[in-house]
Amino acid sequence: MDATKRPLSVPARMGRYAEEQRLFHTMKGILEALLIHKPEEPIDFLIKELKLDNFDVPKILILGPPASGKTTIAMWLSKQLAVPRISRETLVASDWSSLAVQAQEYHHRQEKVPDELWVRMIEERMQLEDCLCNGWILDGLSETRELARTFQAMGIIPKHIVVLYAPDVVLIERNLGKRVDAVTGEVYHTTFDWPTDETVLRNLKKPDGLSEAETSRRLLEYHQNYYGILQSFGEQMKLINADQPCPDVFLQVLSHVQVPPRIAAPFSPRILLCGPPGSGKSLQAALLAQKYGIINVCCGQILKEAVADDTKLGELIKPYFDNGWPVADNIVVKLLSERLNTLDAHIHGWVLHGFPRDEDQAKLMAHADIHPNRVFFLSLSADTILERLSYRTVDPITGERYHTLYKPAPTEEVNDRLLVHPKNTEDAVKLKVDAYFRLAGDLENFFEDAVVINADQDPQTIFEYIESYIVNPLSKTQKDL
Repeated sequence: MDATKRPLSVPARMGRYAEEQRLFHTMKGILEALLIHKPEEPIDFLIKELKLDNFDVPKILILGPPASGKTTIAMWLSKQLAVPRISRETLVASDWSSLAVQAQEYHHRQEKVPDELWVRMIEERMQLEDCLCNGWILDGLSETRELARTFQAMGIIPKHIVVLYAPDVVLIERNLGKRVDAVTGEVYHTTFDWPTDETVLRNLKKPDGLSEAETSRRLLEYHQNYYGILQSFGEQMKLINADQPCPDVFLQVLSHVQVPPRIAAPFSPRILLCGPPGSGKSLQAALLAQKYGIINVCCGQILKEAVADDTKLGELIKPYFDNGWPVADNIVVKLLSERLNTLDAHIHGWVLHGFPRDEDQAKLMAHADIHPNRVFFLSLSADTILERLSYRTVDPITGERYHTLYKPAPTEEVNDRLLVHPKNTEDAVKLKVDAYFRLAGDLENFFEDAVVINADQDPQTIFEYIESYIVNPLSKTQKDL
């Protein structure tokens, strides 16, 4: 950092390091823990928190009315994510806890367990190593505003809150057919999910309180408390319709909890759009630049601007242009480095397209300290590319572009004077497409965290896919779309 300059010249690698190591996320987590727990020895407390390194573990709360499938979804999530599930049943069944013994005594007397005891049991359970290291899934438990606020005051703050919902008629019908495996705790249904295993059938039992009147009473109680829960959690809540097959509900819940929650960390997007000719890179870059104010960097355009402005690099580039040769990679990378390391690019971010075209060029970018934090490959078949490009035409008088299939000329007079650019002839397009696909595999392997998007769909749909990966934090595993 150069303190003699105003504004301060902060090296780009400092911001990248903070982003890659998620320093803002870590600082936010330990600051929250300090304010909630108020330890007498803050330094010792911080050292302990940092050693745990559990800022990314799942912390999930599943809510919903009776018979909405909370327990089933929570159990499936627990198996999928290898995270302990905490529910009233698992807390009471704990044979190591003296608090669980007290709760069992309330059950034996057929009395309601006080909320204070539930809170103490949950707090005790979350101090165990499996919750501290792996995270947790709360199955219900925060069913009133008072309990929700108490959890928040204790520092039990879920990262993802899933609320299942369904019509009361459906829930009553589900509840009346509910059966529970007394050994495993798995939930089955007489109509929708009846087991075929004879051993499981022998273990099934009908839970208490399954009458229609009792179910209606519990639903009424849930609806009365729902708005208090809404006030406590607000926009954090993800509503998912439970009136559909359970596997479909589970997949929606799993997809939601695997996306890291948004945080207010400073973020400058550095976006790289790759793809064959005609895949729509320029259009998507223009849409991103227009909506988010980031710098649109087209490699071919900045080469032309350097020549037009008669810069030193422009003088080196001009002979390549005059002779129709591709500009040397080291010159292109130097020009890109100068543009992408300017102050406005650091502040607003950038979207680059047109470079690199192969793995060697990508390596040169990395050596020049050009590191995108979002890489997208727009995928398109060779036949579709040929159709998109070889039918392009241009009006030599107005400069307006047309397409024989998608945007024909408005009049016969205009159509008669349309010309096809030499680079869009069928033979020229085939050469470019063959060259791209010959090198694309190595380039995709180099950017192993890249997101692949099908470019053979509406441009606005493609833009929404790209946008979702920019405004949301990236999960640790990327999947093709």
